[in-house]
Amino acid sequence: MKPSALPIQASEGANPSTPRHLCMPEDSRKRAARRLKIARGHLDSIVTMLDNPAVYCVDVLRQIKAVQGALSGAGEVVLRGHLEAHVTTAHERGDSIELIEELMEALKYT
Repeated sequence: MKPSALPIQASEGANPSTPRHLCMPEDSRKRAARRLKIARGHLDSIVTMLDNPAVYCVDVLRQIKAVQGALSGAGEVVLRGHLEAHVTTAHERGDSIELIEELMEALKYT
């Protein structure tokens, strides 16, 4: 399935009675947002560090690794939320095949 063909939430102006996808669980959104805010903080510190010509390269690399870890963690939270909320209920909804295709696409980004 192409990303544009994936079931997605009804957009603004769309008929709300025909949502095109299941929403990400609230808890997953909050935890992913928290991790992304942490990543942003690390990224801001890297930019600040690079403004200082005396900064030690290994310290910059350490902060870059922290950003990568925070981004990876956010991705894991989103994927787990997707699995818990959508994959486990696919059979009940009758869209198992479509969801397998969607999951295979999602796994490309992890």
